[in-house]
Amino acid sequence: MLIGLVNVAQAQNNNPNAPVFKFNEETHEFGNIKEGPNAVFDFVFTNVGKEPLIIQDCKASCGCTTPDWTKAPVLPGQQGKITVKYDTKGRVGTFNKSIFIASNAKSKEKRYELVITGNVLAGDTSTQDK
Repeated sequence: MLIGLVNVAQAQNNNPNAPVFKFNEETHEFGNIKEGPNAVFDFVFTNVGKEPLIIQDCKASCGCTTPDWTKAPVLPGQQGKITVKYDTKGRVGTFNKSIFIASNAKSKEKRYELVITGNVLAGDTSTQDK
């Protein structure tokens, strides 16, 4: 079964019509954010390939980060998004989290990786940068 998946991935990478992600940004820096509410960011992308782009799954590097994504196929030239929520409650300090995307998009890597970073300030701090 693993050999079959590798062959499908290699065939996808050799397909000149394969869908291709073009993200507005692949890393987002939240800066200083207040502890308590979720930090939320939309990673917007365009399918610049010639076939529909399908995201099969998105996984975060830990349970404090939750991705949600466009479930319908993204047609060539159309946009989709991956919304990432980071739970700041009880997580004072710096963070650096990854979101891994499994899709049919052409890529040099096995899967795409998006990154969020920032610094959570204690809940009683009144300043917040965005």
